[in-house]
Amino acid sequence: MAAKQLYVLGHPVAHSKSPAMHEAAYRALGLDWRYGLVDCETEADAWEFLMRSDWLALNVTMPWKGLAIQSCQAASAAARIARGANVLVRHDGRVFADNTDGRGCARYLLYGGVAIEGAAAVVCGTGPTSLSIAHALLEAGAESVVLAGRDETRCRAVVDEYGERLASAAATPGSAVADMHGAPSGRMPEVGSRVSGLCYERAHDALSRADVIVDATPLGMKPGDPAPFDTAALRAGQVVVDVVYGHGETRLLADARAAGCRAFDGRGMLVAQAVETVVDIARLTGAFAEPDRRVLFDVMAKAAGFEL
Repeated sequence: MAAKQLYVLGHPVAHSKSPAMHEAAYRALGLDWRYGLVDCETEADAWEFLMRSDWLALNVTMPWKGLAIQSCQAASAAARIARGANVLVRHDGRVFADNTDGRGCARYLLYGGVAIEGAAAVVCGTGPTSLSIAHALLEAGAESVVLAGRDETRCRAVVDEYGERLASAAATPGSAVADMHGAPSGRMPEVGSRVSGLCYERAHDALSRADVIVDATPLGMKPGDPAPFDTAALRAGQVVVDVVYGHGETRLLADARAAGCRAFDGRGMLVAQAVETVVDIARLTGAFAEPDRRVLFDVMAKAAGFEL
């Protein structure tokens, strides 16, 4: 098959492990495909690249996930609910969007033996990544999810919007990618009282009771960044995930380990969501057979230099 071109688009992206992971994956699949970096500092430059027709697929990272979903002709339920896409795939003259962040986080936790079914979870942040993860945890059977942030009014508004988008997605016949990923639990989550929004100051009890805590904020990307909340709330036995990776141990993870928590940085989630990108491309284009996720996870983790 002729070589195809794929990229990761964002700002900054020089640190990205995506090229190494994806090129290893496509070599393992017998494909001579190329994967590059595209750093666009301005929205205008990012949009111009999105409008090009010489790429087969893109991964999209901060800050252009919201822009990416505006460029597509069809979007998965996960992308519509999160209001942001981290995967774009071109096929038959159309661009399809998906958000694999949440599925990647949930699958990696399941690989690590973390029980999501029936769990109480807190997800920090209100952006597309936070919503994608909250949605995936609910799909995987979490009993409750608290979306926590600095501004409680904002958190509650995002939860309300999430419920509306979820209802819309459930009522809308699927596009080519809307329903192609079955929820791990086999059901579309119901919002109701299972999802709530709180500011960090009022989330202390929820954080203390939580089985799983995920920080999906940018905190930790800069030296000296604090944890997003008062980590005195942490207790032994909790699972704490920080989606940040490659910037050293974050304050949150250091405090979590000191408190006796199981602590995960963002590397495993990064690999698992990359695997979901490959699955998306296989399903949407039919260019190759759908790979075994667990086998591909090991290939891509090794290529990134991660011991997971």
